[in-house]
Amino acid sequence: QVQLVESGGGLVQAGGSLRLSCAASRRTFSPYAMGWFRQAPGKEREFVAVIRWSGGNTYYADSVKGRFTISRDNAKNTVYLQMNSLKAEDTAVYYCAAARKGWATDKADDYDYWGQGTQVTVSS
Repeated sequence: QVQLVESGGGLVQAGGSLRLSCAASRRTFSPYAMGWFRQAPGKEREFVAVIRWSGGNTYYADSVKGRFTISRDNAKNTVYLQMNSLKAEDTAVYYCAAARKGWATDKADDYDYWGQGTQVTVSS
């Protein structure tokens, strides 16, 4: 079992930056692929980014490519999402997710564990 706890959300002006963190409770989460999803009010949960367990491969949604960067520190059991050039449409609850296999796609069904989410609000 893996528990995931997100942090770093908040209110930021358009054009600003935030860095989200997701800490995993498991002693080591290095075999897991880690992803970020988000859900805006009235909308379905959507994929944001994923990183392979080794950190060597990443994949982003087109809507965030070039603005967001996913990274991980396996020694700290933590995955990060650096968000730059934020837009009002990035406003959502952001969720961290873990997949037992070493790689995962943009499909929520690929992921086995989910955090509770952290709110990101971008004011225009």
